[in-house]
Amino acid sequence: MTVSAWFAIAAAIRLSADAASGEIGRMEADPLRRTLDTLWRMESPALVARLARPLGDLGQAEELVQDTWLAALEHWSANGMPRNPAAWLTTTARNRAIDALRQRPRQRGKYERWALEAAPQAMTAPDDSQALEDDIGDDLLRLMFVACHPVLGPDARAALTLRLLGGLATPEIARAFLVPEPTIAQRIVRAKRTLARRQVRFEVPRRAALAARLESVLEVIYLIFNEGYSASAGDDWMRPSLCEEALRLCRILAAQLPGQPAVHGLLALMELQASRSAARVDSGGAPVLLADQDRKRWDHAQITRGRAALQRALALGGGRDRYVLQASIAECHASARRMEDTDWRRVAALYSTLAQVNPTPVVELNRAVAVARAEGAGAGWALLQPLLEDARLQDYAPLAVVRGDLLQQLGRRREAREAFHEAAALTANTREKAALLARAAQL
Repeated sequence: MTVSAWFAIAAAIRLSADAASGEIGRMEADPLRRTLDTLWRMESPALVARLARPLGDLGQAEELVQDTWLAALEHWSANGMPRNPAAWLTTTARNRAIDALRQRPRQRGKYERWALEAAPQAMTAPDDSQALEDDIGDDLLRLMFVACHPVLGPDARAALTLRLLGGLATPEIARAFLVPEPTIAQRIVRAKRTLARRQVRFEVPRRAALAARLESVLEVIYLIFNEGYSASAGDDWMRPSLCEEALRLCRILAAQLPGQPAVHGLLALMELQASRSAARVDSGGAPVLLADQDRKRWDHAQITRGRAALQRALALGGGRDRYVLQASIAECHASARRMEDTDWRRVAALYSTLAQVNPTPVVELNRAVAVARAEGAGAGWALLQPLLEDARLQDYAPLAVVRGDLLQQLGRRREAREAFHEAAALTANTREKAALLARAAQL
C-alpha cells in the first residue's frame, strides 16, 4: 500500500466516523489526523529502519510500517491514543515483521535469532506504554547508507532518501523538485527494485569501504540542501523545507559518526549557509544578493552552531576536506559585518586550496569571483577566460552571471547587459530570471 493510498483509506475512515458522530466526531478526527501526520514524519523513518534489516526487504518494511499507521488510526479512533504512541507503533510494527518472517519457512532460523536479539525480554503488548529499547541510531545509519547506495543514480538516491528518512510522501517530493508525481514514484519503485536485485546489504560499510560510501551519502544530503537553498526551477527562490530535511539528516549522521571530519564539515557548511536564509529574499520573494543582504537578519545562533561544527571538523584533521574548506569560506562571510569587511584574500586562498583538492570548473569559477574581489576585476577576468571555453559550463547560468558582473566592473556595460540576458535565458527559476532581467535593464 502506498502512502497516498493509506491517506485515502484514512480519509474514508474519517468520513465514516464523521457521518456516525456528527460535528463532535469531525472535531475529534482532525486532531487525531494532525497527530498521526506529525508522528508519521517523526517515527516512520525509525520504524522502516528497524524493520528493513531483519526483513532484508525495503519495500516490505515500508508496507508494514504503513499498515501499522492504518492500525493506529483504527485502534486510536475507537480506544483513544495510548500514553506512549511511539512505543505502541514500535511494538505493533515489530509484531507485524515477526509475523511476516514466520511465514517464510526458510527464514525461521533468522527470525529466531532476530527475535532474541531485538527482544531478549517478553514481547510487550501493543498498548504497553513503556518505551522499547532499540539500536535505532545504528538502524537509521544503515538505512541512510542503503538509500544513498552508489548503485542508484543521484536523483533516485535523493528521492528515496527523502521518502524513507525524511518521511515525505511522493507528492511532497514531486512538489519539492518540481517533477511530475509519476516520475518520482517510478524513481522510488525502481530504486527499491535495484537494491533488491543487487542484494544490497542493510549494514554500515566496513572501514575499508566507508569513505567511498560516505561520500555518496554526503553528496545526496548536499544535493537536497542545495535544491532547497537555490531552487533550480519554479517560482520560488528557496524551498526551506528541503534545507531543513538536509540539516536534520546531517545532524543524525554527525551524531552516529562523530569521528568523521567530512560529516561535521558538511554540517558546518549547511548551518552557515542556512543562517542567511531570512535575508536572501525580500518581502515579495525576490532574490537578494549577498552584497545587498541585511546581515542583522542572519541567524546568529545558527552561525554559532556552524562554527562549532567547523571547529570539530578541523580538530579531527579535516583541514583539506572539500566540505570543510567550503565551510571555512562560508565562515569568512559570516564573520564580516559588512560586505566590504570580508577577508577576500583568505577566501581566494581557500578557493585555491579547494581547487587542488576538488578540481572542478565550478570551483574555479568561484575562485575567479574571490580573486576579483581581492585583487580587482582584471585579475578575476583573466581567470575567467579558460572557463568561457569549457564545454562543461556552456549552459551554466552562473558562468554568464559572473561574466556579466566582471564586465560591469570593467565598465563594459553593453556586453554585461548581454551576459545577464544570456544568464536569464539559461535559468529555469522564475525569481532568478526576473532578477537577472532587472539587472540587464539597469544597464
